[in-house]
Amino acid sequence: MPKGKGGRIRGIVAGRGRVYEALKGRLGKTSAAKIANAGKTKADRSRMARKAARTRRAKGE
Repeated sequence: MPKGKGGRIRGIVAGRGRVYEALKGRLGKTSAAKIANAGKTKADRSRMARKAARTRRAKGE
């Protein structure tokens, strides 16, 4: 759990902290922050989810 003001993670868009935490273990802080911050709108997030699904299918996961 992040420490500080109310569990807020500095530099991450409000409401995207869980995404950041989930990705940080696999990708590292910087990459996770870029991905978490990219999903500011619902349209952005659904586009990212579709892209991730395509990537997983291509890799055979």
